[in-house]
Amino acid sequence: MQDDKPTPATSQSEPSAASREPEPAEAVETMPSLEELLKQAELQAKEHYDAWLRAKAETENIRKRSQAEVASAHKFAIEGFASELLAVRDSLEAALHAKDASAENLRNGVELTLKQLTAVFDKFNVAEVNPVGEKFDPHYHQAMSMVPAEAAPNTVVGVMQKGYRLNDRMLRPALVTVAKAPDA
Repeated sequence: MQDDKPTPATSQSEPSAASREPEPAEAVETMPSLEELLKQAELQAKEHYDAWLRAKAETENIRKRSQAEVASAHKFAIEGFASELLAVRDSLEAALHAKDASAENLRNGVELTLKQLTAVFDKFNVAEVNPVGEKFDPHYHQAMSMVPAEAAPNTVVGVMQKGYRLNDRMLRPALVTVAKAPDA
């Protein structure tokens, strides 16, 4: 049976929970609109593009500067060596201009000039290759002839022209005479 009693209804002065407006303290976070997200992404892309352009320009400047420095280094690589050789040239010219110089004085001047040149070579790591008595090495020596000799076969017995090395690189091989094996 039904009860004739009225059920307590919600009062009409109280709105339902679903239709209530949120109070300011309960602010609901809203997602930015797609247009705002697109604007933000476009701004970030523009910033990254600008940064990339600056980095590219800087890289290009570094490349150009490096090329200029390498070209300058090639152009003036022997500047120190050349300036040291000027003193040697001056000594040779002074010897040629000497009037009434005796053979002994000229010889002494040439010896001093040779010492100057040797000092310049030492300063710049130009080493003499004078291989008399060493085993023939085609990396450092160029055989001009083979002669019968008392030395072991393939031993350098004479030097026609000294060779020179710059650090560990050959500038000019020594021109040598090599001992050959005795005929059997």
